[in-house]
Amino acid sequence: MKLSKLVIGLSLATGFAVPAMAQTIVKIGYATNAASHYGVGSTVFCDEVEKGTQARYKCQQFPSSALGGEREMIEAVQLGTLDVVNTSTGPVGNFVPEVKIVDIPFLFRDYDHARLVMDGPIGQDILTKFPTKGLVALAWTENGFRHMTNSKRPIVKPTDAAGLKMRTMENKVHMDGYRTFGILPTPMAFPEVFGALQQGTVDGQENPIPVILASKFSQVQKHLSLTGHVYSPALLITSPRLIGKLSEPDKKVFYEAAKKAAVAQRKKVNEDEANGIAQLEKEGMTVVSKVDGQGFRDALKPAYAGYAKEFGADNIRKIQEAK
Repeated sequence: MKLSKLVIGLSLATGFAVPAMAQTIVKIGYATNAASHYGVGSTVFCDEVEKGTQARYKCQQFPSSALGGEREMIEAVQLGTLDVVNTSTGPVGNFVPEVKIVDIPFLFRDYDHARLVMDGPIGQDILTKFPTKGLVALAWTENGFRHMTNSKRPIVKPTDAAGLKMRTMENKVHMDGYRTFGILPTPMAFPEVFGALQQGTVDGQENPIPVILASKFSQVQKHLSLTGHVYSPALLITSPRLIGKLSEPDKKVFYEAAKKAAVAQRKKVNEDEANGIAQLEKEGMTVVSKVDGQGFRDALKPAYAGYAKEFGADNIRKIQEAK
């Protein structure tokens, strides 16, 4: 009896001496569904954060634009009402102008080249520009090379795209480039895209294969052309408010978690690129796999003159020639 009382007394004493650790919920949002590449990357980020902080920080995910479009989510992070967003670079240039250079059409040769640039000095230097804009970039993730879909006709050469009303992101660099193909760019927040395609408000859209798959655009688009016209990086962005509260060890956990998320997200992009085209064909899309890439590049020359003035010809060349 005395032993039992002693054990209970010690247990109570220990319980009062070491209170349970408080748990902080980290809200993370992204535009596509939880099974998408964004969902895969975000889940790895969340798992690593929880594991690395012994569950003192735990994520709550908001997929499928539950908290608005990408621009709205970036604004929410800036305001501190959202903790983390996993976003394409499309709207980021409106907040951090230095990001816009990576949105230039036909800037990157392939995935290896793009990832080399983003992980190297050029990409890492861009990440240092975020804090002055009230944002903290944890790591580059990935969206993928963008391709064109539409409901009207196959696109093989730039003139095939002429006159098509194409949904684009609110991104001047993209829109300036697409106009040289004769496209009528129509900026629109991502949550509105499926409905606009379904109703015929726009003829088409352009996105990477993983997004086309995850968004079920095959239900409202007949033609897919593998133009690969823009490499679309993505970013895990958090708020200075959250980072400022973290201890140095926890801060390290968040950055390392973001790096692991990037690896997982790129792996999912690779898988979707490898398997997704056959899946989209199975779902009824007609796929043009060989487009007139040189024709598109030639059509872009007037836009490139503008890009050289805005970003510096040398800066563009450094990215193009990176090895």
